[in-house]
Amino acid sequence: MSSWIFGPIKALHLSAKEAAVERQQQLTKPLGALGRLEELAIDLAAMQGKVPALSAPFICIFAADHGIAATGVSAFPQEVTGQMVANFASGGAAISVLAKTLQAPFEIVNLGTVGKTNFPGVKNSVIAAGTANMLETAAMTSEQCEQALKAGQTSLLHAKSHGCELFIGGDMGIGNTTSATVLAAALCGESVTELTGPGTGLDDSGIARKIEIIEKVMQRHLEPNLDPLTLLARVGGFEIAALVGSYISAAQQGITILVDGFICTAAAMVAVAIAPESRNWMIFSHGSAEPGHQLMLKHLQAKPLLDLQMRLGEGSGAAICVPLLQMACKLHAQMATFAEAAVAGKLDEN
Repeated sequence: MSSWIFGPIKALHLSAKEAAVERQQQLTKPLGALGRLEELAIDLAAMQGKVPALSAPFICIFAADHGIAATGVSAFPQEVTGQMVANFASGGAAISVLAKTLQAPFEIVNLGTVGKTNFPGVKNSVIAAGTANMLETAAMTSEQCEQALKAGQTSLLHAKSHGCELFIGGDMGIGNTTSATVLAAALCGESVTELTGPGTGLDDSGIARKIEIIEKVMQRHLEPNLDPLTLLARVGGFEIAALVGSYISAAQQGITILVDGFICTAAAMVAVAIAPESRNWMIFSHGSAEPGHQLMLKHLQAKPLLDLQMRLGEGSGAAICVPLLQMACKLHAQMATFAEAAVAGKLDEN
């Protein structure tokens, strides 16, 4: 495995954080009156090392197929992955609309779909036609896992070259909630039953079958003290590994990560298992309607900003949160202090 994945994580700017805390105490409002918006501004100041400000995010969608889809763990056929990649590129997907609305740079990376592999307007970085069926063998070879991680790093560095201050990774891959659930169960120790949800829309019998398959996968691949990179190769997906690589690279470069829902949170769990300090650079956008997501957030000690009962993926929940972050920055930077507005501050209780 390339050594870059174990490189140092950029430290937060503690002096900028202290200055942000001090400014919040001086703004024309009761302390804490803006709630989480105040916390966001302070956290972003620590990440940016200055009075925080956010332009449009850089949005990158990683797509790949999963061999485990052959076992019927999804309500949709596998060819939907490639069809949705084309839909992303043509502007018809939810994340395409959101990226356009935010005027955000938007990149789609195809790491390996079944059938068609070259899509106009898509970065085609195909590793293989999807992962292997992890019920029978490891999903990826170590070399394939490294390629996927590197693809994530490459996309993040490309985003940095565009002046990226806020990175949103998204996912597309039929069967990927199964991989994400295995990763989550292995890393947080919660039961498969509690973590497993309908994904693309399974009914109760479909969920029961999915739980049975996940438990068999875990019996095959998990062992005591399994390191996170080996775990990722055995049961992950190309797009999940690319997300892991992009998150660790963002933390190394000092770029804020806005984490989407279930799949992206599983990738965040792997990234934090590999590089614990990368957690400092993550903001969690929303609580997914997938039932296991709350347990994953609890493991990461994360409080999502919104709960809209979304479960689409694609980075869509994260994109919805961008204006919230931008407003937190503007309030912090542009509100007057008590002194500037000639407004009396809180009475001294002594």
